[in-house]
Amino acid sequence: MEFLMDYGLFLAKIATIVVAVVVLLVIVKSVGGKHHSAKGELVVTNLTEKHKHTVEELEHHLHDDAFLKARHKAEKKAEKEKNKAREKDVKKSAKAGELVSTRAPYVFVLEFNGSIDAKEVGALREEITGILAVAQEGDEVMLRLESGGGMVHGYGLAASQLDRIKNAGLTLTISVDKIAASGGYMMACIADKIVSAPFAIVGSIGVVAQLPNFNKLLKKHDIEYEQLTAGEYKRTLTMFGENTDKARDKFKQELEETHVLFKDFIRTHRPELELDKVATGEHWFGTQALELGLVDEIKTSDDLVVDACKDKTVLAVQYVQKKKLTDKISGVAGEAADSVFMKLLNRGQRPIV
Repeated sequence: MEFLMDYGLFLAKIATIVVAVVVLLVIVKSVGGKHHSAKGELVVTNLTEKHKHTVEELEHHLHDDAFLKARHKAEKKAEKEKNKAREKDVKKSAKAGELVSTRAPYVFVLEFNGSIDAKEVGALREEITGILAVAQEGDEVMLRLESGGGMVHGYGLAASQLDRIKNAGLTLTISVDKIAASGGYMMACIADKIVSAPFAIVGSIGVVAQLPNFNKLLKKHDIEYEQLTAGEYKRTLTMFGENTDKARDKFKQELEETHVLFKDFIRTHRPELELDKVATGEHWFGTQALELGLVDEIKTSDDLVVDACKDKTVLAVQYVQKKKLTDKISGVAGEAADSVFMKLLNRGQRPIV
């Protein structure tokens, strides 16, 4: 028994030390974050070269050396002639006093795996800004999109970022392998072309808000809750106070207004859709979405990339934010707390699309 007591005391000490260290790291992070913003960088991966390398590795097992050597020689000769032609065009434009790039069109590939608050839009805006700084006529952008939707303002900003691509005159294709629903579909409808996998979930053009109410529980334990506001509708529904029919009606009105804005947005970018038929909050699988006009083609993002690699240079662009050790350790606890807070509070007071 004495051994168990000593062992329990030892574990309690260890737990106390661990908690103290985590709290200290969180404090360091919060203090340091006020003075130093984490820097990030664009990481570019040549998917064309990567695909070519994969094919070459496999072909070494399929063809003999004589065939591979002859083909390599022919490809090298063709590339040399192409480079000579480009060099000639560059020199000609330089003599004319106007240096013009003769590079072939590129396809820039982005990924957006959206959370409920669409915090990934921070990286998306950096990626798009970088692409627009170097893109030329004929270049294209492809976005691999995966999101079940979330906060209206977050996904509204994400959609606006994609609109920058369209405004720059670049073709935008959005590929949905798993899900682009609600706010995710709000982003998708910006594209010139929406491509979906057969069983990807698409649609859910609707608005929802929900929150628990603990008022009866508080009353049962004789706990009073007070909330002071200035402005009749500064707060409508509440988690701890007693909700009224007037507050519910006002909140429902706000949801309806948001739904109207959502439908108007979809109508602007995909005017051929029968909104009365698809803007019911329902979702569909890819093949069904194609019949309804929610998507334009059934295909996976891998098919799109491989097809583009045949005659274009495909570059994956990703904004990577550097993290300090304290960020990595304390980030786990912070993200968990943020997640709980957003689900309990923001879902109740702000509409989700």
